[in-house]
Amino acid sequence: MPEFFYADPFPLKEDTTEYKLLTKDFVSTVPFGDKEILKVEPEGLTFLAEKAMEDVSFYLRTKHLEKVRKILDDPEATPNDRFVAMALLKNAVIAADKQLPSCQDTGTGIVMAKKGEYVITGGDDAEALSRGIYNTYVNRNLRYSQVVPLTMYDEVNSGSNLPAQIDIYSTPGDKYSFLFLAKGGGSANKTYLFQETKALLNPASLEKFITEKVSNLGTAACPPYHIAVVIGGTSAEANLKTVKLASAGYLDHLPTKGDKFGSAFRDIELEEKMLLAAQKSGIGAQFGGKYLAHDFKVIRLPRHGASCPVGLGVSCSADRNIKAKITKDGIYLEKLEYDPSKFLPTIDDVDSNTESVHINLNQPMPEILKVLTKYPVKTRVMLSGRLVVARDIAHAKLKEKLDKGEPLPEYFKNHPVYYAGPAKTPEGMPSGSFGPTTAGRMDSYVPLFQEKGYSMISLAKGNRSKVVTDSCKKNGGFYLGSIGGPAALLAKENIKKVEVLDFPELGMEAVWSIDVENFPAFIVVDDKGNDFFQMLN
Repeated sequence: MPEFFYADPFPLKEDTTEYKLLTKDFVSTVPFGDKEILKVEPEGLTFLAEKAMEDVSFYLRTKHLEKVRKILDDPEATPNDRFVAMALLKNAVIAADKQLPSCQDTGTGIVMAKKGEYVITGGDDAEALSRGIYNTYVNRNLRYSQVVPLTMYDEVNSGSNLPAQIDIYSTPGDKYSFLFLAKGGGSANKTYLFQETKALLNPASLEKFITEKVSNLGTAACPPYHIAVVIGGTSAEANLKTVKLASAGYLDHLPTKGDKFGSAFRDIELEEKMLLAAQKSGIGAQFGGKYLAHDFKVIRLPRHGASCPVGLGVSCSADRNIKAKITKDGIYLEKLEYDPSKFLPTIDDVDSNTESVHINLNQPMPEILKVLTKYPVKTRVMLSGRLVVARDIAHAKLKEKLDKGEPLPEYFKNHPVYYAGPAKTPEGMPSGSFGPTTAGRMDSYVPLFQEKGYSMISLAKGNRSKVVTDSCKKNGGFYLGSIGGPAALLAKENIKKVEVLDFPELGMEAVWSIDVENFPAFIVVDDKGNDFFQMLN
């Protein structure tokens, strides 16, 4: 008969996170036999959640910013790598003023908590944490992104960014520990599960598999990424939960060797190989180069003999993860970087070797197209003039008009279309954080619109499907790629005026008009059938 065994499935080493004390309020201890119980008032959970979501919306981890700065100091980084890195550092500095969040997609509020057996709260912890998340989103210049279903097909915005995702686990001890995340749709959409077999578990097959899947990530989730790959798991759900924790840096201190108890471990050697493969992909920090990824985590888990789940996920350039803990000494929150300006170079020479083409958008569309057709893909352009902003729901409503035989509004013909949805506008500013959304979600609309002369130029982030390339070649259109990530920078330096143009009832999904000045972008798809990302293959 085999012997019983139990081991911690995720045996993390000592927590090296640097915390700051928020308060000693809301915490006390009470005797319980020969033990001591940690009592946490529900108001303390609300207070912690509000502070955590506030910090993670405006600040980043020091280690993350160090990796961004490393790009500027690397002689192997391309000019486009450096241009993106510089924009992300400037964005972090602006966001640290706590007016403009680092990304316009201020994310789904997510909490993963471990509650010690000797901790009591006397209330519904999920409700208390949700109230804190609610407080942050309604009181700060954040965006409400959650839509709730009324029927299988009809949805409305919840108007508060609730519901949040809250998972609470029971653990030994008298400590309450937390991981808070603000997870945007772009990076969440780059989470994948592959149901593989034992045949994958050899070096040649596994390395080839991971390399191919990472190359397919593209840039829609705003690289440089923190990439996580997890092989194995007692279920598909366990695999993907591990992917999310690994991408958030929560599992960095796992052991680096396996054991007979099935404990999770990191494969450091494979991580280094896969990071090098990501660098060699040529995708770079969005527009070609070396820095598709900052780092790579590869974690191995036990598995059922008939299953081999493989999960892949990322944390994007808005690396919004923050830890917290409650002990008998008080409520603590992870220290993020409150002075990101120290990572900026003394002299900004990033643009010195790259010329930009300045384009006036306040002229007829045919004239704008005549300018763009002169330049090859990868050309950096600076846009000044009027853009129309429309994304998923607006595109669906416009298509409904075409389906009824109705013409579309002239604004959709006369101006480039920017796929985006803004965060709330701070008082005294022209715009809230207003970065691009994922272009691929609008791919199916492009041929239909362009063949009728609409949406001839689109502007967003990430790569697009062949249907867009074919449509641009056939109809004389262009797709321009904007930097994904620096939404605060764009709002402060490039967007001069914002107003609702159509469908005001849609909130952030409405059609907007914005006036921009020197708005940076790159020609990604041209009117000759060239696609920058396809040229990398």
